[in-house]
Amino acid sequence: MANTCVQFTGFVMSFLGWIGLIIATATNEWVVTCKYNMNTCKKMDELEAKGLWADCVISTALYHCITLTQILELPAYIQTSRALMVTASILGLPAVALVLMSMSCINLGSEPESAKNKRSVLGGTIILLTAFCGVVSTVWFPIGAHHERGLMSFGFSLYSGWVGTALCLLGGCMITCCSVDSPASYTDNNRFYYSKQGPAHSGPASTNHAKSAHV
Repeated sequence: MANTCVQFTGFVMSFLGWIGLIIATATNEWVVTCKYNMNTCKKMDELEAKGLWADCVISTALYHCITLTQILELPAYIQTSRALMVTASILGLPAVALVLMSMSCINLGSEPESAKNKRSVLGGTIILLTAFCGVVSTVWFPIGAHHERGLMSFGFSLYSGWVGTALCLLGGCMITCCSVDSPASYTDNNRFYYSKQGPAHSGPASTNHAKSAHV
């Protein structure tokens, strides 16, 4: 029962984290950059919000975005963050599906419990891989933007990525840890097996012993 509760909690956290990563991937306000102070940048139309897919100019009466279509001309941190965030968004779907199908309340025919455990461990591992992609992207992107153009503040997209990464990391750990078969179950099964097989072999041995004593 405890493992079921932990697994369900990990599933909910992983699902919410995956949604957070998708939001971070789809939106463009990762960081706000400027070489001067906030008021000066707004007056000079040099306050920019950078994202994976576009650079947006923020001013007192304008919000204009330019799509980043020149893939080969983009800095390495943007290309890498794009690839990792798209990968995380894609991997989240099969990971969530695997964990959902390994729940104790869902039965796929007469499959053994070990099959569910293996499916749950695989799903938790993929969720951890998704979290790793989010960690690299959400850490490398602001560092690269700061070196390229002065970093002023973080945007809501980056916060969404951080929260989603943390939830996926915690949820993946919970799912993976609670899905491992305990050694006690194997010990109990072996004891039952040997106790069941013991009387079956004791019969012929006792009969042969009685025959030899009679002779």
